[in-house]
Amino acid sequence: MFVLSKQSALAATSTSLFVLLWSSGAIFSKWGLAHASPFAFLLIRFAIALCGLVLLAPLLRLKLPKGGKPMLFAIATGLVLLGAYQIFYLLALDCKVTPGVMATIMGVQPILTVVLMERQRSASRLFGLALGLAGLIMVVYQGIGLAGMSWAGMLFGLLALASMTLGSIMQKRITDNPLGTLPVQYLAGLLLCAIFVPFQPFHFEHSAGFIVPVLWMGLVVSVLATLLLYRLIARGNLVNVTSLFYLVPAVTAVMDYLIFGNRLAALSVLGMLLIIVGLVFVFRKNS
Repeated sequence: MFVLSKQSALAATSTSLFVLLWSSGAIFSKWGLAHASPFAFLLIRFAIALCGLVLLAPLLRLKLPKGGKPMLFAIATGLVLLGAYQIFYLLALDCKVTPGVMATIMGVQPILTVVLMERQRSASRLFGLALGLAGLIMVVYQGIGLAGMSWAGMLFGLLALASMTLGSIMQKRITDNPLGTLPVQYLAGLLLCAIFVPFQPFHFEHSAGFIVPVLWMGLVVSVLATLLLYRLIARGNLVNVTSLFYLVPAVTAVMDYLIFGNRLAALSVLGMLLIIVGLVFVFRKNS
């Protein structure tokens, strides 16, 4: 009985830690963008994450993809899932979209991923998709129509959602040694970001306001939280792990309010609730 309770406590600690770390991503990114340009922050973050993964490779026994096609597919996945997604995400935050709103928009991603991958879509999942999209429309309308957020910021947010969805579908097709693709994918994201650097503002401050967020995003979120997610998937049910993402928009919104003072409007809160209910319908058993 003691062993079971200890295992339960460890599982609860791991899941809670993952949700807190993952939810903190938008907060630390927003903080870092106050002291650096988007591409400077992202390029250095990718470089730190890549170095961290290379150093941990022997300990984690990471093995790179073997063969031309697996390697090329890992690179393509990294370009979309890490490169394009992170670029659009940071550009949205840089255009004054709040972390809470961004987290709510990204909450639709698990719904889209599952529904698009499923050949025979059940009524329950289609209903969940409809609720999620309705919630997304509410959040976007609140941001642009009522809160005065820029069209560009919301467009970048939606492009981040599209990139994350497409990248997740590509990642789910990597069943052989998925963890070993991480260094390749971060290298691909780094190179994609580097392509845009000559054409974009590139500056950062030599201050704690930049160093702390970029280290947090590069090591804690990009490496620790990602490895923790893989561990949770390996030891638990994928649907149960995916359900953790129900909590991320709400936790991020609370952090956004406590740290930056950004309060979600009533319409955005309603949109978030619809997205969460949509997730329940999409991922419930026997759907």
